[in-house]
Amino acid sequence: MTTLTCFAIDDEPHALELTRNFIVRTPFLHYTGGSDRVADGLAALHANPVDLLFLDIEMPHTNGLELATMLNQQVVQNPPMIVFTTAFDHFAIDGFRVNAIDFLLKPFSYEEFLRAANRALRQVQLKSASMEHVASIDHLFVKVDYSLVRVDFKDILYIVGLKDYTKIFLKGASRPLLTLTSLKALEEKLPTHSFMRVHRSYIAGLNQISSITRTSLQIGDTTVPIGEQYKDVVRNFVDHRTP
Repeated sequence: MTTLTCFAIDDEPHALELTRNFIVRTPFLHYTGGSDRVADGLAALHANPVDLLFLDIEMPHTNGLELATMLNQQVVQNPPMIVFTTAFDHFAIDGFRVNAIDFLLKPFSYEEFLRAANRALRQVQLKSASMEHVASIDHLFVKVDYSLVRVDFKDILYIVGLKDYTKIFLKGASRPLLTLTSLKALEEKLPTHSFMRVHRSYIAGLNQISSITRTSLQIGDTTVPIGEQYKDVVRNFVDHRTP
């Protein structure tokens, strides 16, 4: 059975405890912790990413909407799905603007909580099925001039996104492929276990990296910069591959 790891952030002790109890009560959810402060919660998510975050909106200092925006901007690797919990229904539209999967209005029942949890579960199951399909594909086609050119994933060194086009650098090729496909569109078609966005303008082939520093990585004779907002993602990649 699929199990979702969960964290809860709420500055109201009673509400935080209720959410914890509902998580523990649900067979496919696993409670990893909770916090009544956004800063402490963010630190915990940094250290131990989770699948699902139950997040209050109205809190001191940094509110839940601001935290959701930070998470969506890859402050942590693999940002969690978010279910907002709040006493104010006027936040609903703002919640969905930051890609929340559901919105629970306090006080909410277990049935309402379970509906949101099931929605998260379905999303994970659909993503898993999609990834299994993608994992079986080893290439893509990109438009170059007036032709569709096959590009094998294993041959991609790195990809550079420019203003109106994208360059794909390949092993053994004297010059890159030039395509009008956007960097974002290409990123969505690449397997995440083999490629990583390391800069707003660069995607790196993970198996092509020969060395990494704090600000750059080396692929062949090319030094690829690491963007400031991607440093944590790269650091996490390195940590999981360092004995």
